[in-house]
Amino acid sequence: MIRLENLVKDYGTVRAVDHIDFNINDGEILGFLGPNGAGKSTTLKMITCYLSPTEGNIHVGEANVIDDSLEIRKKIGYLPEQNPLYAEMIVYDYLKFVAEVRRIPDFKNRLKEIIDLCGLHGVVNKTVQTLSKGYKQRVGLAQAILHDPEILILDEPTSGLDPNQIVEIRELIKKLGKEKTLIISSHILQEVQAVCDRIVIINKGKIVADGSADQLKSGFNKKMSVTIQADADEEALKLMVTNLGNMNLTKVKMISATLTEAVVEFDRQLDRRPEIFNYIKNNGFTLYELHREDISLEDVFRNLTIEGGKK
Repeated sequence: MIRLENLVKDYGTVRAVDHIDFNINDGEILGFLGPNGAGKSTTLKMITCYLSPTEGNIHVGEANVIDDSLEIRKKIGYLPEQNPLYAEMIVYDYLKFVAEVRRIPDFKNRLKEIIDLCGLHGVVNKTVQTLSKGYKQRVGLAQAILHDPEILILDEPTSGLDPNQIVEIRELIKKLGKEKTLIISSHILQEVQAVCDRIVIINKGKIVADGSADQLKSGFNKKMSVTIQADADEEALKLMVTNLGNMNLTKVKMISATLTEAVVEFDRQLDRRPEIFNYIKNNGFTLYELHREDISLEDVFRNLTIEGGKK
């Protein structure tokens, strides 16, 4: 387990990380989110021992970053946002160099495993500078996992990739997540939601949310919004809201001469959709569409990280 305890990082008079506390469980895939300048990368650099905390501590098992930084570095693989590759080196030579620095025994067999895992067969004899952004990210991942770390930290692993490359890297991350503890920082919220077990959001150096994507969304919005399309006119749908009660009509408009769309809102704990369906059916109207509008992770993120945002 990784434990962040009362963690603070100051850059002169600027406080980048402000007394944060949370745990990361063994085998968990954690999404670490926040706007630019929120303290994400600074926190990740303290976990990797690249930076020292101003106050507080980080424990990785029985070790901590202040007293046992070398031991912790051995347990962590890190892919920073700016992928630090040696552009003039051949991919194989670069990975061999990393293996030697890490003092990996029998590195030839380990290199073969990593080349297979990261799909580098077609580029292993090319120089890094000739590779596409997607393959450079694969090489960055390869160096991060070469020493088979227990913990893998990925800072913006799909930044700048095209949709196909994003899918490829995402699948590789899922595969790695089956056997390692992963911490992923990303601005692509769909990606975080797709691969992460839990999400922590940081804003202005403080933790503002912690939970699964479903927990964050359900805890944020206490209302359910439902869109209805039926061949009833506007007045008929307004009457439905009155007759069913405890519903709020937030929007109604004519789609065509006969088709009307209405949006209603009600308490999430009491699902009114069966009543809406039965009302429309019993009153002789034809229902074309009835669907729930769920709050998105993006909505939660924006409301927690912009000025004035609140639940």
